[in-house]
Amino acid sequence: MELLSRPWPWYVAGPLIGLIAVAVLVIGNKSFGFSGNLRHMCAAIAPRGIEYFRYDWRRSGGWNLAFMVGTVLGGYIGGNLLAAPSVAIAPDVRAALASLGIHDFSGLAPREVFSWSSLLTLRGLACIVGGGFCVGFGTAYAGGCTSGHGITGLASLEWRSLLAVVGFFAGGMLATYAILPLLF
Repeated sequence: MELLSRPWPWYVAGPLIGLIAVAVLVIGNKSFGFSGNLRHMCAAIAPRGIEYFRYDWRRSGGWNLAFMVGTVLGGYIGGNLLAAPSVAIAPDVRAALASLGIHDFSGLAPREVFSWSSLLTLRGLACIVGGGFCVGFGTAYAGGCTSGHGITGLASLEWRSLLAVVGFFAGGMLATYAILPLLF
């Protein structure tokens, strides 16, 4: 049980993720990403008037929806049943976050950012809506999400996935060093 109560080292978790991606490609000729799952979910519940969601999601989306349910269930189990009381954060990162007004590191995520009282403010709603738009637009524009391009796309040696991953990291750096300080 101790193995499940602490993070696995990168040299174990990384190859396992890589093997899963290869297995998904070899066994089912499927891509391993999350944005496709959300599209199938929206196609299942969206009104038929939206052209982007007008396709037979049952034919290609069944395994994606099972993957999404497993991801949510695994996140719940990992975050609530197997989680450590707090996340180890480097002292220089703590200092940088403290300079932005984030001081509570007692859980898995800072409560100043991820509590309902924080999310239901004007700044919190702007972050949710703006972030959701950026993620939705970015995955549609890039033709997939970070997990799809970063795991399956790079394993397939796709040039566009390499460009997308470089763009994801550049966008993350820009958000971390330019946008996040403006929000806090």
